[in-house]
Amino acid sequence: MDKRVHKLNIAGEEYRIVSDESAEYMQDLAHEVDAKMTSILKGSHVSTTQAAILVALQYADDAMKNSGSADSLRSQLKAYLEDAAQAKSERDFYKRELERLKMTAAADDNNAGRLW
Repeated sequence: MDKRVHKLNIAGEEYRIVSDESAEYMQDLAHEVDAKMTSILKGSHVSTTQAAILVALQYADDAMKNSGSADSLRSQLKAYLEDAAQAKSERDFYKRELERLKMTAAADDNNAGRLW
């Protein structure tokens, strides 16, 4: 994609950001950050920089927790796939065993008829 310059307003300041993301996506990001910063700035006596650091920490915390959750889900999925492969292998074994037993039973039936 082509890089574009986006004008974003966050906490009363205008920022020009270069990105290949869509204007709508960048505005959504700016709105999200602005809402978090405004919430922090409203109820406390922190500077805009301090509010930005707190917002960054919140996002970093979310990212780390989500990364851990994603790793856990990948691990669970891998275990499920291994279980499914094992079950398929067992199914195939029992299908072969069933066919062998059917052939043995058919052979036994043929031999039993000859004895009488």
